[in-house]
Amino acid sequence: MGRRREARQAALQYHFWRDMQHGDSPEKMEDFWEFLPTKPRVREFAQPLIDGMNAHLAEIDERIRRYAENYEFRRIAAVDRNVLRLAIYEMLFRDDIPPVVSINEAIELAKKFGGAESGRFVNGILDRVRKELTRPAREAVVRNSAE
Repeated sequence: MGRRREARQAALQYHFWRDMQHGDSPEKMEDFWEFLPTKPRVREFAQPLIDGMNAHLAEIDERIRRYAENYEFRRIAAVDRNVLRLAIYEMLFRDDIPPVVSINEAIELAKKFGGAESGRFVNGILDRVRKELTRPAREAVVRNSAE
């Protein structure tokens, strides 16, 4: 498994844990990393995903509510909800990751950890998010080092 996929999986596990604790995070982040030991390179990509999802959780959850209009938010399976959170965070706030990559990775995570219909459900919601983006779906934004 690649470093980024492993990092996304760790971020998903963190937020699933947080969800199961009714929004409570581990007292110290090191407690989580002790529970889920990972290589430093994986943690280096996962930690900003975890922190970013935490920082933008209200906005991300609002998007999920809007796009999953026929589903009561709390009734969405916890795995699916957190896969959506991760992908929507990446699509909205990580312009260094092409949206289609975020979608594809989310579908794979949903298939691996979710139920029989999780991949299709996640794909449907994320496709709606992608259609509202103003940036290219298949390209990362390359930052000029002078910026």
